[in-house]
Amino acid sequence: MLSITDLHVSYGGIKALRGIDINIEENKIVTLIGANGAGKSSTLRAIMGLIKIDEGKIKYDDEDLTNHKTMDIVKKGIVLVPEGRKVFVNLSVEENLILGAYTRNDKAGINKDIEEIYKLFPRLKERSWQKAGTLSGGEQQMLAVGRALMIKPKVLMMDEPSLGLAPLLVKDIFDIIKEIHSQGNTILLVEQNAKKALEIADYGYVLETGRLVLEGEGQKLLRDERVKEAYLGEAK
Repeated sequence: MLSITDLHVSYGGIKALRGIDINIEENKIVTLIGANGAGKSSTLRAIMGLIKIDEGKIKYDDEDLTNHKTMDIVKKGIVLVPEGRKVFVNLSVEENLILGAYTRNDKAGINKDIEEIYKLFPRLKERSWQKAGTLSGGEQQMLAVGRALMIKPKVLMMDEPSLGLAPLLVKDIFDIIKEIHSQGNTILLVEQNAKKALEIADYGYVLETGRLVLEGEGQKLLRDERVKEAYLGEAK
């Protein structure tokens, strides 16, 4: 469905990605794990056309999307929930959701989908009139996910969705990811909470300083001694 081949990205003279290959199959949860600076967010930003690619190819259903404009990539159904939520703080919850549907012009469908988002996130319905900037961190994360779903994505990419959240809310966010996946969505998940990410992932990739060092089924990586020691806080 979405494939990345020999991807190289640099910022100035610093290499962020050094020839990685990733494949995201339809209706799967795929996760990228690794330490800060490993290249996880750079991978998502490259897919979305937010940074220029030095070398490599990004294909979606065999169509080359390498260095396409972000708007064109979104129109293909590839959507990013960015790190740090990035909600429109001075707009209401509902206005944020409406803006999420900016590529659409089916008003009845948009209204229907807003109600579906409210079913998925009842707290957002309770706060539909409230400015997004007054929401808690967990509620803002729910809004960021809901806003992305308004585009009706085929591939939903999420950058550190649990970052900065209390443990109980982290569980809620991962439950929501599983629910979204159960509705037929393909998900590419970047997470520092490697244990939680691998527990729900069909497949995982481990990045270190811009290179892929391990890959495999999520449950297999959970049992890998190298992953346990480096990312799960478990000694050999």
